[in-house]
Amino acid sequence: MNRKKIILSVCLLLTVLCATAENYPYRSDVLWVTVPNHADWLYKTGEQATVEVQFYKYGIPQDGVIVSYAIGGDMMVSADTNGAVKLNKGKAVIPIGTMKQPGFRDCRLKATVNGKTYTHHVKVGFSPEQLRPYTAMPTDFLDFWEKAKAEQAEFPLKYTRQYVEQYSTDKVDCYLVKLELNKRGQCIYGYLSYPKAKGKYPVVLCPPGAGIKTIKEPLRRKYYPEEGFIRFEIEIHGLNPEMSSEAFREISAAFNGRENGYLTNGLDSRDNYYMKRVYLACVRSIDLLTSLPEWDGKNVIVQGGSQGGALALVTAGLDKRVTACVANHPALSDMAGYKAGRAGGYPHLYRQSVDMDTPEKLRTLSYYDVVNFAKQIKADTYLTWGFNDDVCPPTTSYIVYNVLNCPKEALITPINEHWTSEDTEYGHLLWMKKQLK
Repeated sequence: MNRKKIILSVCLLLTVLCATAENYPYRSDVLWVTVPNHADWLYKTGEQATVEVQFYKYGIPQDGVIVSYAIGGDMMVSADTNGAVKLNKGKAVIPIGTMKQPGFRDCRLKATVNGKTYTHHVKVGFSPEQLRPYTAMPTDFLDFWEKAKAEQAEFPLKYTRQYVEQYSTDKVDCYLVKLELNKRGQCIYGYLSYPKAKGKYPVVLCPPGAGIKTIKEPLRRKYYPEEGFIRFEIEIHGLNPEMSSEAFREISAAFNGRENGYLTNGLDSRDNYYMKRVYLACVRSIDLLTSLPEWDGKNVIVQGGSQGGALALVTAGLDKRVTACVANHPALSDMAGYKAGRAGGYPHLYRQSVDMDTPEKLRTLSYYDVVNFAKQIKADTYLTWGFNDDVCPPTTSYIVYNVLNCPKEALITPINEHWTSEDTEYGHLLWMKKQLK
C-alpha cells in the first residue's frame, strides 16, 4: 500500500474519554488503554510486536490486577498463545509475537476486579498491504453481470414519490420514493432529499447496513442537501420504512429466525441468490438519480458503511456512471477467506459453519463477493476502517483496498471497532466535494 495515500488516525486519550464508542463505553467505571510499540499498529512480517496494557478504574491505575490474555489470528476461533501479566502501577507489557504471512493478530484481554470481569482487545497488523483475496473471479463474471443489467434495462424506469413534511426543513425537501425494479413487481423504498434552492446538483446513493429494518433517522445526514447534494438513502427489501418497528421484527424473524438470514437465501444458485436483485436495485437507483432534472449531469457518488459500504463498492464496479465511491469497513468481502486459514468477510459464513461449505455456495458467492467488483472500479475511491473491528475485520478491508486499481485513498483508524465517528462521517462529504467534476 502507498503509505503517502494513507491517513493514520491515532485517538488521543482525551478524545477517547469523551467518546461514546464501543471501545470505551459511555459512563463506564473502567478504561482500557492499549499501546502497541509501533505507533501505527503495523509491523513487517517477522517483526516482534508488543502491546503495553493500561487499566484504570475511576481514572486510577489499578496496581496488582492480573490481566489474562489470549492471542490468535484475526477472527480465528482458537488462540495460539495464552498467558497473564500483573499490572504494575496500572501497566504491563504483553508480547504479541509475529506472523510469517501477512495478516492480523488479535490480543483479547480480561481482568477481574472486585468480582466483576472486564474485557477488551487489540489487533495489530503484519504487512497487510500484501494481503490478497482467496476468492477467485469466475471467468464469466463480467458476462453474467452485463447480461443481468441488460435484462433489467428492458424494464422502464418507474417510481412514485411522496413529500415527507417531517423530514423536510427550511433548506431541505424530502420525498419518500417507491422504486420499481422489474416486471415481477419487486421494489425498494428510499428517502430522496433535495436542496430547497433551485439548481443543478451532484447525486449521492446511500445503501443501508445489514438487517431488515427501517431507514434510521433520515435527517441525521441532512448536511448533504444543505451543502448542495441530492441524496437518496435506500432500503433493499421492498419494505416501506414507515412501517412499525414490530412489523420489521416480525419480517426479520421470518428469515431463518435471524436478522440477516436473507444473506443465505438462494445461495445454491447464482441466478436465484437474494442479493442479485439487491445489487441490481443499486444500479436502478442510479438510473433514477441520473434521470432527475436537478442532477448536474456529471457527478454520481455512492457511499455507505458495512453492508452499505459493500453495496457502494459493488455499484461502483457495476456502473461506470459512478464518479466517486466512499465505503466504511465493507462487508461481503473475501467471504470465503476462512478457507485460507485467515479471516473472511461478514457474514462469516465459513468461520464455523459446515452447511455453507459446498461447491455450489462457494461458486455463487464468487459472483457476489466485493473483491471481484472492486477490481472493476475506475472511479475515485475512499475507504476507511478500524483494526479492532470483529464484524468486518481489518484483514478483509485491506484486501479490498489492495485490489483497487483506481485512484484511491484510505483513512485508517486503528482503535475503531465497527463504528465511525460523526467527524469521520462528515469528512466523507468533504472528500466528495474535492472530487466534484
